[in-house]
Amino acid sequence: MYHYNPSTALEELTEESTLPNPVHVRDMLLRRKLSADQALELNRIFVEYQKAFGEAQKLGKEILKRLAA
Repeated sequence: MYHYNPSTALEELTEESTLPNPVHVRDMLLRRKLSADQALELNRIFVEYQKAFGEAQKLGKEILKRLAA
């Protein structure tokens, strides 16, 4: 399952242009043994990713609502 394997998720992103769910990205972060500096930096990037992902979902939902009407 890609959500536990960062390499597979990156490959799928490249091939399909799909972003992994933030929950799965968080799992990937937690499963890695990172230094404190790495963990802090990746967590900062993750927070931005989570915000952007949520915004994209909102926009996508709005587009689909209008198309379905």
